[in-house]
Amino acid sequence: MSSEQKPSLYMRLGCVEGIATVVDDFVERVLVDPRLQKNPHVTEAYRRKPKSALKYHVTEMVAWATGGPQVYTGRSMLESHRHLHIAADEWEAFLDDLRQTLDHHKVPLADQKELFAILGGTRTDIVTT
Repeated sequence: MSSEQKPSLYMRLGCVEGIATVVDDFVERVLVDPRLQKNPHVTEAYRRKPKSALKYHVTEMVAWATGGPQVYTGRSMLESHRHLHIAADEWEAFLDDLRQTLDHHKVPLADQKELFAILGGTRTDIVTT
């Protein structure tokens, strides 16, 4: 199959159903990660926003960013994260949680790299300290 015929990352991740399954596991992992819990701004945000809303917006954003038909309706990454004062080590913990989740769901390494490249584009809007 040539690169022009290669399915989108969205399709390779199992469309919205596959992405939602991974996001469900990922958010559960992030919410209990002590590396992320040390930031009081993040833990307060977790308390204010229903877990279901967080899972919805992350699913919607990943589906949209990977080539799906969904439209991301949440706030910009900068707007939704700047008040959280996320440090570089917290970003790395977040990525580690995602890597563990993707490994658990047996997402191929090439697809993981593609997803991490997409997420890397959001780092400057999320990491503020």
